[in-house]
Amino acid sequence: MGGGRMHRKSESEVTSMEQSPPRSPQRRPLYYVQSPSNHDIEKMSYGSSPAASPNHHYYLSSPIHHSRESSTSRFSASLKNPSSAPWNKLLHPQPHPHPPSNHHHNEDEDDDDDVVQHYAHNIRLYFCFFLLFLLLFTLFSFILWGASKSYNPHVFVKNIVFEKLNVQSGNDGSGVPTDMMSLNSTVRILYKNRGTFFGVHVTSTPLLLSYYQLRLASGQMQKFYQSRKSRRKLEVMVLGYQVPLYGGVSVLGNANKEHMDSVTLPLNLTFVVRSRAYILGRLVNSKFYRRITCSVTLHGKQLGKPINLTDSCVYN
Repeated sequence: MGGGRMHRKSESEVTSMEQSPPRSPQRRPLYYVQSPSNHDIEKMSYGSSPAASPNHHYYLSSPIHHSRESSTSRFSASLKNPSSAPWNKLLHPQPHPHPPSNHHHNEDEDDDDDVVQHYAHNIRLYFCFFLLFLLLFTLFSFILWGASKSYNPHVFVKNIVFEKLNVQSGNDGSGVPTDMMSLNSTVRILYKNRGTFFGVHVTSTPLLLSYYQLRLASGQMQKFYQSRKSRRKLEVMVLGYQVPLYGGVSVLGNANKEHMDSVTLPLNLTFVVRSRAYILGRLVNSKFYRRITCSVTLHGKQLGKPINLTDSCVYN
């Protein structure tokens, strides 16, 4: 029975469906989508806020229409910009970029090489400047040194005064008996510095009075400084005290107080004057040596009187 009811119901339903008129299928509404214009995109890109921007109406279009527009726009874009076309990418592949790490590493090495080359260039430049300065300084020093040689100082022995002469018998230091002589004299010297741009420091060897090889008296000139273009008069005491003769001076063998006026004794006065000029500090200096030899004759009757030696001296 149950199966008969279901069969009947199905049949009735089929009959009702056949009797009812067929319904037309409902058509779906079409939607249009309109993309925003370029003008609207520029407004949005310039930062206009959504509240200030005007309301735009967007329409929905069919998928077919949208796909056609998309394909058309892509094709037109590829025509305008051929480099962006897909076939251009296939024909002209882009080169692969180098790894950024190696690029930075190469840049660092190049910077280091530039710094080293710049440092080496500066060292060579400073060394060249130093050599140039040294060459110029040496040349300037030689010029000053050569110019100073033409301004050598002048030394003149003016006269000598024998003040005392005494000969007596005595003993030397070892007790040997011999004649002993004492002699006092004064030598007057004129020193002149002709240098126009330097002063000089002056020293001298001992002034020696000798009879041939026998030394009878000596004296020491004090060192001094003479400024440029100036002169000085010097007096040096030359003394001899209890000098043993050992018979070497025959003319004094019989000399005594009574016969001293008859003594005639030839003597030599020798000494060396040394002058040093500091032209450029102690770096550049000039030395001047003047060796002086004077021949003088001691007369017993001229004691206490100056003996002119202007024409009796040899200067070397």
